[in-house]
Amino acid sequence: MASQVEAPVVRLSDVEKVFTRGDEAATTALEAIDLDIRRGEFVSLIGPSGCGKSTLLRVIGDLIQPTRGEVVVNGKPASQARRERDYGMVFQAPVLMDWRTVQDNVRLPLEILGRPTAQRTARAREMLELVELGDFLEHYPYQLSGGMQQRVAIARALSFEPAILLMDEPFGALDEMTRERMNSEVLRIWERTGTTIVFVTHSIPEAVFLSSRVVVMSPRPGRITRVVEIDLPRPRNEDSRETPRYFQLVTEVREALRMRGDRPADDEAIGDVPSVDRTMAEGAVG
Repeated sequence: MASQVEAPVVRLSDVEKVFTRGDEAATTALEAIDLDIRRGEFVSLIGPSGCGKSTLLRVIGDLIQPTRGEVVVNGKPASQARRERDYGMVFQAPVLMDWRTVQDNVRLPLEILGRPTAQRTARAREMLELVELGDFLEHYPYQLSGGMQQRVAIARALSFEPAILLMDEPFGALDEMTRERMNSEVLRIWERTGTTIVFVTHSIPEAVFLSSRVVVMSPRPGRITRVVEIDLPRPRNEDSRETPRYFQLVTEVREALRMRGDRPADDEAIGDVPSVDRTMAEGAVG
């Protein structure tokens, strides 16, 4: 008997999101979104500014509800998945509480869930060791660099063992060198935990380096125009960024971003796209 294929951890079926505000004309942010995300995948969402990447992430996380369509997470409606704490979320800003120590920030979700004190402390320390901040338990957020604060936010999001980690441009505010280090850090964490990650980014090189698949979206209304399989060998490291296949995939994603359906998108919508050579790896979209 053939083995059963595992159901996707996230399934989006004909999802549409329309925003209305008083008497103003309605804005369609997302249209006809169909996407399956398999357990343990690292999927990046990329597209022009305003294309609905973050809106789609929030629909998956049940922070906003779709106007039409179905969102299923772990085999249940997204609203139920949120209530049952299937998600962890990391935003561009770490959103840490300055009056709480690093350890206490990571313990917070477990306090809300009513976990025993000893369990909260042990788990917080385990997660801070995972993000290599075990020596900073009693520091306060203002005593840490931006990259370290973001690692605290990741540790907090993982503290209650969510099935899915949703990351909305978590490294967008960091300098380039810190961002590359954080890319390697999040890959290391993903490989160790096996958590499914959905990641929003404007950076083509970042998306290619991190992902199992890159989901390319059109200008608003956001549609999925292409899904690019990223077949770079794992584990990945800085040497992966120097391989011919890496540059080929960066080119493939870049060219997919230039298309809207069957026709080229306006360059104004996605930013100037230089000729294809090694310098392309430094580019970002929107």
